[in-house]
Amino acid sequence: MNVTYSENRKFSRPLAVLLSGLLGVPFFTGVAIQRSMAVPSPVGNTSAIAQASPNRQPQNRRGLSNTQKVAILAGAAALYYLYQRHRNRQGQGAEGQYYLSKNGRVYYRDAQHQVHWVTPPPGGIRVPEQEAQQYRDFQGYNGRTTGRDLTDLANDPSLAY
Repeated sequence: MNVTYSENRKFSRPLAVLLSGLLGVPFFTGVAIQRSMAVPSPVGNTSAIAQASPNRQPQNRRGLSNTQKVAILAGAAALYYLYQRHRNRQGQGAEGQYYLSKNGRVYYRDAQHQVHWVTPPPGGIRVPEQEAQQYRDFQGYNGRTTGRDLTDLANDPSLAY
């Protein structure tokens, strides 16, 4: 039993497509609104020190002489050193204040309050040996692969200062 309706057949298909499209509008606008209201995700693996400008002139090292002993800080030791140097600074961005997250990572916030994770420079940081002594227990002190990491500091705020 086939029933065919021949009245207004040329308008029924476009009308069905239009109504289907209108029913989908709340879904698509809801997704767009939800994305615009979402907090931006953190930007990972950035370091102001590791991303030196190629046009930049080499800086003179302050306080280091040819005869002065230095220690190389890499890994957790370098991150803790950077955190210690930047934790009380004013301002935002790579040269501003650094924070220690609950998971033991160091980060800073830019002008748009987006999180940027700090990674140690690949070659490490040369620090006078006298100053580096406080970092000797951490992984990465003079190329050492054993030692503490920053999760110890994150779990015990009294150790961070």
